[in-house]
Amino acid sequence: MSVLITGGSGILGTELKKVFPDVIAPTHKELDICDKNSVFDFFKKKDIDLVIHAAAVTKVRLCEENRELAMNVNVNGTRNLVDAIIEFKKKTRFIYISTACVFDGHSGMYKEKSIPYPENFYALTKLLGEYEVKKLNNYLIVRTNFVSKQKWPYPKAFTDRFGTYLFSNQVAEGLKEVENANLKGFVHIVGDRKISMFEIAKMTTPEVLPMTINEYSGPRLTMDMTLDTECWKKYSISL
Repeated sequence: MSVLITGGSGILGTELKKVFPDVIAPTHKELDICDKNSVFDFFKKKDIDLVIHAAAVTKVRLCEENRELAMNVNVNGTRNLVDAIIEFKKKTRFIYISTACVFDGHSGMYKEKSIPYPENFYALTKLLGEYEVKKLNNYLIVRTNFVSKQKWPYPKAFTDRFGTYLFSNQVAEGLKEVENANLKGFVHIVGDRKISMFEIAKMTTPEVLPMTINEYSGPRLTMDMTLDTECWKKYSISL
């Protein structure tokens, strides 16, 4: 099976390349998802059975400050891939990596059928991407929240923002499992317990310092990113 991974150099894409065989993971120069002609030419030339679309602008502040970029990558880029499949490869399966942030974060433990309500522009673009993917016949939208096993990239981490976090390699393994099960529609790949960002940061970076939302200034953030699932099992977070 020929698998195309977008965002192959990212935190999740790097792990996906380890668990899926026969991977095509083009560089930005080889495939610019924001360029419709580039995407269409790519799909004309390649025989692709599965697309795992992990490419996205994910930084909340950047998405807020450069909305055109966020729309172009997260929405238009997704649309270009979807349109190429509709045009050339109607049987190609499409897995879209979405986010727990499509929900408002006011209550938590959102299920696959919970109603999205984004808090910021990043989350809005990811939700709009979901709607593009739903044009296809054979799709799976995966909502999750994960971090890298690398050192926490900031000096502090929130004690009052929560998720059902996993590490990126665990999400990659989970994606392999849901793909083998041929799930369709929506699925949440989640950890089995609610933890704060500070707790998960401490797992890889013991010296990280605690902070609360009161110390933050910037775009609105999704506070409770915990996900539940009615479609799949839960995973135990581990290094």
